[in-house]
Amino acid sequence: MRYETFIALRYLRSRRSFGFVTLISAISIIGITIGVAALIIVLSVFNGFSGLVTSILTSFDPHVRIERPERSSAESYGPILTALPEFADVKGASPFVGGKALVIMRNATRVINVKGVDPATVESVSGLREKIVLGEPLLDSNGAPGIILGMTLADRLGAVVGDTLAIVSPASALPAIAQLGMPLIRRFVVQAMYESNNKDYDSFYAFVTLASAKDLFRTGDKIDGIDVRLASITQSGRLKNQLEDRFGSSIRVLTWYDLHRELYTVMQIERWAAYVILSLIIAVASFNLLGSLTMTVIEKTRDVGILKAMGASPRSVARIFLGQGILVGVTGTVLGTGLGLLVVWLQDVYHLFPLDSTVYIISALPVEVRWTDIVVVAVAAIGLSALAARSPARRAARLIPVEAIRWE
Repeated sequence: MRYETFIALRYLRSRRSFGFVTLISAISIIGITIGVAALIIVLSVFNGFSGLVTSILTSFDPHVRIERPERSSAESYGPILTALPEFADVKGASPFVGGKALVIMRNATRVINVKGVDPATVESVSGLREKIVLGEPLLDSNGAPGIILGMTLADRLGAVVGDTLAIVSPASALPAIAQLGMPLIRRFVVQAMYESNNKDYDSFYAFVTLASAKDLFRTGDKIDGIDVRLASITQSGRLKNQLEDRFGSSIRVLTWYDLHRELYTVMQIERWAAYVILSLIIAVASFNLLGSLTMTVIEKTRDVGILKAMGASPRSVARIFLGQGILVGVTGTVLGTGLGLLVVWLQDVYHLFPLDSTVYIISALPVEVRWTDIVVVAVAAIGLSALAARSPARRAARLIPVEAIRWE
């Protein structure tokens, strides 16, 4: 052990008295402990919610969506589908047609998103079938095409399975407004209802067969794009880059993150805001450490003078007090990490903070520990401690031995 480290430890755990300086050092350790623990707990909760949201969205949405600038035939996507297995492990691909339309039922009207999917392949890219809670998926009844509504949308329309509703196509909007033709209206039978735990989908999305959507939006044999599901969601970003490199601007590739970028951006801002605010706890503890080390330098002036008279270099003296600050930071970080992980484990196992399952889709606050967060928090805590110790260390290094021991 270097003598600088030995002296720093000796100053930190002085046995002679528990004085004011030692008290401030203890308060600094407690402050860093609380700050680190709070950061780990809060970031774990954010990770838990982020993982929950991602699992909900990706269980219903595709991992990657491929579109062309304009509607194109399904055959035009052939080269893209052929290239997919070269870049990623593809579990399925399914064409779709979608758009906004006006749904009318009795006295209720609502603008919704109607998406046409291929019943033969939609199960390979979407969890739509798994989310159906009432009825049968995408079947025809007495020649009328079927439609699947979200539970919230069905409730607002007052629809039940077996009801018939009308959808006005936007494809005929301009001729109808100009009184040059009749609006295109198609009737659908409510075949099923789904519940995705996503308010946007449950309130504004309806699903029909691909053929019905082509007829409703008058797209002919053209489609809007291809939904793709991969074996691992982590391949999405790489697949997007590789497809854009090969096909350029002729296609637009959207990953699961791009489809919900606004939501994830808000979550990321909230996460960083919480990180900055809680880091202030560590910053306050670091200011306490700054005061503690400054008073330690004043108290140990005689010791510093003797060390320098014995040949200690200014750099070695600075290392003593810098090491003391780092030791305080490391101690607080270790204790805070242990405390934070303990609380996260207790929440995961025993649900210390439950939620009302009749209101929320989960019974307790979700938590997820990411080791990268622990590393970032630890580096921030130790870095702030080292920064706080720098000024007292430089002050000690500038002491002149004769002046330090003159009046001793």
